[in-house]
Amino acid sequence: MTLVEINFDGVVGPSHNYAGLSLGNLAATKNAGDTSYPRAAALQGLAKMRGNMGAGLAQGFLLPLPRPEVKWLEALAADATTNPALVAGAWSASSMWTANAATVSPAPDTADGRCHLTVANLVTMPHRSHEWPDTLAQLRLAFGDTQHFAVHGPVPPCFGDEGAANHMRFAPSHGEPGLEVFVYGKGGGPFPARQHEEAGRIVARRHGLDPARVLMVEQNPDAIAAGAFHNDVVAVANEGVLFTHELAFADPAGTYDAIRAKCPGVEVVEVPAASVSLAEAIRSYLFNAQLLTPPSGEMTLVVPSECRDSTPVWNWLQQMLASNGPIRHVKVVDVRQSMANGGGPACLRLRVVADPATVDPRFMLDDAKADAMEAVVGTFWPEQIDTVDVGKESLANSVRTARGKLLDLLGLGELS
Repeated sequence: MTLVEINFDGVVGPSHNYAGLSLGNLAATKNAGDTSYPRAAALQGLAKMRGNMGAGLAQGFLLPLPRPEVKWLEALAADATTNPALVAGAWSASSMWTANAATVSPAPDTADGRCHLTVANLVTMPHRSHEWPDTLAQLRLAFGDTQHFAVHGPVPPCFGDEGAANHMRFAPSHGEPGLEVFVYGKGGGPFPARQHEEAGRIVARRHGLDPARVLMVEQNPDAIAAGAFHNDVVAVANEGVLFTHELAFADPAGTYDAIRAKCPGVEVVEVPAASVSLAEAIRSYLFNAQLLTPPSGEMTLVVPSECRDSTPVWNWLQQMLASNGPIRHVKVVDVRQSMANGGGPACLRLRVVADPATVDPRFMLDDAKADAMEAVVGTFWPEQIDTVDVGKESLANSVRTARGKLLDLLGLGELS
């Protein structure tokens, strides 16, 4: 069995809108009330997936969840007089950020030799707290081969769990045993620390990880307060490389030493605050990038176009490339619609190390399927959504129809 990293990107849903529901996510709150463009957003995401496939990488996807979430509205006893933010929570397309779908431990790390996934509970943000049942249903379809996968329900809701956005893995290569790092928060000033330390410990025990190959690391409270609501806004890892901002962790030097002690040979590429401020790193989403190893073996950093627009960030990236370090290439992608709602290239994907042949093929992408999906999006996804239309039955019907057409195309009617 050949184990490779598969990126499962979230298809941006037809209800994509800018309601500004995510406290601590500066881009989302800054753009609250703006007009969104769901069709363009979904096409941008599919173009990013095509780029990864073009580089020779395995590419999967997860689908938009049912919206509006009627059960959520019923639980709120919502009507026309209900707080608009709560109603908007039932329309949220945030599941497109599949880095929050689950925490994944590949088979080489687990006691039973299967890949384990625990769906995230996302309890800190009301608009995301109701995602997990539908996400779990997709995960159990996509990874339904119980010989190779074990898919777990959420951590109890007394412990906030935000999934892979606060999880890093180091290994000489994806298919070898690795070190799993769980990053948690204790404080963030005006913003909530979304990932609870105990949630990571629960996931590690569930997945049967060797305690000697698990590390718990505290995120820098200053980073949370600055808008790094998840660790993947300030750090990203791939195989034997950690790409991180100087202020990502509460104890940077101690974190690096602990990682190297448990996984010798890890290289740390640290961006100094003097070169790129924490605020600029968060604004540009320099670290919310995909750090990938294509078949060529030359590690590539996939960054949003906002990084190219930032003089300090772009200058630093050019200096990094000139230094002949472990990251050999930088690729720019346009995901501006996602970025305006607070999610970059890394937010849009869940990394799963597995043999693609063991995954339900309906969730794996190829060029023909991408063509067909783009045609459905181009025909049925709303061209734009104004926030004043969120909650209207006419828009709800359009959103339901669009998602239904995509499910029909992919033969996934059981998710309707």
